[in-house]
Amino acid sequence: MLKVEQITKTFNSGTINEKKALTGLDLHLKAGDFCTVIGGNGAGKSTLLNAIAGVFFVDSGRIIIDGDDVTRSPEHKRAKYIGRVFQDPMMGTAAGMQIEENLAIASRRGKRPTLKWSSQAKEREHFRQMLKMLDLGLEDRLTSKVGLLSGGQRQAITLLMATINQPKLLLLDEHTAALDPKTATKVLEITEKIVSEHHLTTLMITHNMRDALRYGNRLIMLHAGNIIIDVEGEQKQHLDVPDLLKMFEQAAGDEFVSDRMLLG
Repeated sequence: MLKVEQITKTFNSGTINEKKALTGLDLHLKAGDFCTVIGGNGAGKSTLLNAIAGVFFVDSGRIIIDGDDVTRSPEHKRAKYIGRVFQDPMMGTAAGMQIEENLAIASRRGKRPTLKWSSQAKEREHFRQMLKMLDLGLEDRLTSKVGLLSGGQRQAITLLMATINQPKLLLLDEHTAALDPKTATKVLEITEKIVSEHHLTTLMITHNMRDALRYGNRLIMLHAGNIIIDVEGEQKQHLDVPDLLKMFEQAAGDEFVSDRMLLG
């Protein structure tokens, strides 16, 4: 489903601020893989997601989604393949519009635009059922302005919007980092349910190692722009945080002490 082959990216090349963000990174995801991504600050996590999404072009290498080479495709053309949720709950929704209007716009993403944006009865009922699944009491608030909702409620709606058309690839960039622990757990449970029900191929960045181990069938750890740990299936299920820290120590060597605080 996703093939990332030997991609490199250097920012501010040739200056004192040069940063080698990705250094020949390879990553292949099968359809339905739910892969969590961890690593210290500057490891290349968000750079990887931005490269896949087309926020910028990589310096070298290839990115293939569902058999199509999108390496030189701009961000708006890759959007038909990708759903994305950012860290900031305010980024994924239009605050001044109603819940049903936000969902209606998301449902029409990638389709031929028309002047008819009002929700029909069938579509409204579909939205209501989707919201009911969240168990946040939003199914009877379709006409409420999104700006009146809590951060957790907005992030849950953003997640619905990102997955409403079942994208080929779902990118979650620390989408619970700005939420309180209880709300973050709720949004992660919703995430797991949506990903599982729709068999979505997913990359989820998190700084929480316990969440990285708990969710998904695969885990990768980035360091200095490349993957240094890649575990899946039963191997992942039997790991705990001390195991993961030990693996990181073995892979990162002398840089373990400074990065351990970030990973913890």
